[in-house]
Amino acid sequence: MKNIYLIGFMGVGKSTVCETLKKMLNKECAEMDQLIVEQQGMAISEIFDQYGENGFRDIETQLVKDLGQKEDLIVSCGGGAVLREENAADMKDHGNIVLLTATPETIYGRVKNSKDRPLLNGNMNVDYIRGLMEKRRPRYEEVADLVVSTDGKNVREICEEIITKLGIQ
Repeated sequence: MKNIYLIGFMGVGKSTVCETLKKMLNKECAEMDQLIVEQQGMAISEIFDQYGENGFRDIETQLVKDLGQKEDLIVSCGGGAVLREENAADMKDHGNIVLLTATPETIYGRVKNSKDRPLLNGNMNVDYIRGLMEKRRPRYEEVADLVVSTDGKNVREICEEIITKLGIQ
């Protein structure tokens, strides 16, 4: 089986879907942000503070390359992982890219109490989320092999939809 790369804006449910797909398919789940935190020994927000967004993206790019050397992975990607062309190309070479979507209101409801969302610090509101989502939407749609909305569905329904649409037995 090729890898499954879950992409989408923060709060769409990538981590939750990854964990559930792991159980349903008996595959390994790789949580990119968690792996970066473990490798770097600091929180994402600290990495942004110390190295800036570009430094964080460099670390993320190396991890995409490393994960592409494995098979049968379900990868929960950071929200901006596919913004770099080389990352999207690596993902396409080694698997299927599944875009998870949700409305800005749904995302706000999911992330409003989070303190580890560097791109939202000081901007935790629906309008800001909508604007950032709209900037990223064309890129997400461009690279996705499959789009699945998470609004109004439980995690099992989302996973079953992914499995069905990808033709996984």
